Amino acid sequence: MAKLIYVTNVSLDGYIEDEHGSFDWTPPDDEYLALITDLVRPMGTYLYGRRLYESMALWETEPALAAQSKLTADFADVWQTADKVVYSTTLDATSTASTRLETSFDPASVRAMKASATKDLTIGGAHLAAQAFRAGLVDECHLLIHPILTCGGKPGLPNGTRLGLELLDSRRLGSGVVHLHYRVRT
Repeated sequence: MAKLIYVTNVSLDGYIEDEHGSFDWTPPDDEYLALITDLVRPMGTYLYGRRLYESMALWETEPALAAQSKLTADFADVWQTADKVVYSTTLDATSTASTRLETSFDPASVRAMKASATKDLTIGGAHLAAQAFRAGLVDECHLLIHPILTCGGKPGLPNGTRLGLELLDSRRLGSGVVHLHYRVRT
């Protein structure tokens, strides 16, 4: 069975965006972009909430973004190659290829995707990931902890859910970002 893996950027105090909805404190440098590309390269399907999807769709809809460097071109290629499922009650259509729109998160459907997938799946967007955590669907987490305190905002991990984690790997990037890779204990 394929794994469902949560990959997210968080501030040191655990937020994915500040109280104004900004995440401008997460700009990728080359080392970070290479790490993220390597993390998501083996994934076959990306499950996204609407806001994260709209941010990430630029990797396909804005060719100039991919043209900035070999690293950005590689990431754009990896992103475009993967299948995407977007969960949204407000979108009528998606703007990228290989993308399916779902109006609600159905744990049984995600279990079926995991059971039939030949490659792991990744999930992104705090609200969507919280639903997957609560349903016991998340197998691993990659937390990219940025050296900033936002002191409020949108939590990167679900409130009211307690899970045991096993640290599988850690790495400090030159920018001060720390990558922590955990397995969710069952």
